[in-house]
Amino acid sequence: MNARRDAITDETTLMSKTADKLSELVDWIDVRFPMTKMLKEHATEYYAAKNFNVLYVFGALAMVVLVIQLVTGIFLTMSYKPDAEKAFASVEYIMRDVEWGWLIRYMHSTGASFFFIVVYIHMFRGMMYGSYKNPRELLWIIGMLIYVCLMAEGFLGYLLPWGQMSYWGAQVIVSLFGAVPGIGEGLVEWIRGDYFISDITLNRFFALHVAAVPLALIMLVVMHILALHETGSLNPDGIEIKEHKGPDGIPLDGIAFHPYYTVKDLVAMIVFFAAFSGVVFFAPEMGGYFLEHANFEPANPLKTPEHIAPVWYYTPFYAILRAVPSKGFGAFLMAMALILLFFLPWLDRCKVKSIRYRGWTFKLALTVFAVSFVCLGYLGMQPAVEPYVTITRIFTILYFSFFLFMPIYTRFEKTRPVPERVTYDQ
Repeated sequence: MNARRDAITDETTLMSKTADKLSELVDWIDVRFPMTKMLKEHATEYYAAKNFNVLYVFGALAMVVLVIQLVTGIFLTMSYKPDAEKAFASVEYIMRDVEWGWLIRYMHSTGASFFFIVVYIHMFRGMMYGSYKNPRELLWIIGMLIYVCLMAEGFLGYLLPWGQMSYWGAQVIVSLFGAVPGIGEGLVEWIRGDYFISDITLNRFFALHVAAVPLALIMLVVMHILALHETGSLNPDGIEIKEHKGPDGIPLDGIAFHPYYTVKDLVAMIVFFAAFSGVVFFAPEMGGYFLEHANFEPANPLKTPEHIAPVWYYTPFYAILRAVPSKGFGAFLMAMALILLFFLPWLDRCKVKSIRYRGWTFKLALTVFAVSFVCLGYLGMQPAVEPYVTITRIFTILYFSFFLFMPIYTRFEKTRPVPERVTYDQ
């Protein structure tokens, strides 16, 4: 009995000494780097509303996918050769000869599609609950810049496998810049670095894909998080919890982000990795949607694929491009389809933020917008023949109507009274 008591005492003493050492290490770091201060500001003392729902986990999931893409991308660059003569063969080498290379490549290609799935849901949640409204206009703009960077990163990486669809997809997209008045031809030549898609194009796209754009993306993500924590996360009720604080200065309807929401995010990550692993191991090509079948053939400038279409997350904008006969006007519409999203905070004139208390006109408009976007994505993968062309034009009109008529239908919509405190029963 005494021996057991002594063992427990020794173990307690050892744990106490270890805790003291860790405390000393933390103090040493805090003198030189604001580690504890950052943890308090952005986790343990950052208060979020108590009524977040499942849609709020997608911001954290976007961070997870970003890490996956950065890590797998680093490993892929170790064996990839940005050379028009060797690029396709180097991808085959990664898939067949590099140890676990097939897994890294499939994680990266699947991660690209999952990144856009997560980001699209995250953006739609922001539109539902008015996360772009005052005082979060800058937060929304930074988020949109992240989205533009993601599109650029995906496009730059799309050429690197140097397959048939990579080559011809890049040819089509780069040629769109030729529609810019006055400087179009020179701009296209400057982007390609040559008179056609060639080795120098591959090299500069590789440099931008692995260095310039990721650095900009990481910087914007940090800015996005800082802006979010400055204004606070908007809850499903659209209520500012900072307006109702207790004597201790803590929001009455708020709870610490850590551990309450980090635990929920961890559960979401487990579910996400289960779905992600299922795709990576059992359906990495996803029937040609994640990895096109034509991209398993080496690039051939003399042989055009039967149907050229970008990967699925670009097809809504590609469908808008093809909706009109004029190449220049189509490129203009495609650009405007993206630019209008930046002006959402000023187009929406309704003072109520959350869709829970907004009128039927906004709910209908947002539903039509979402359906139009999904349908345009599907139509962008179809051949440019009837009846797809006519249907595409209809959904293009519906897409732009959401923005163009927003100042009117949001100004006069009938809203419900917004509660002063957050609710839990809706």
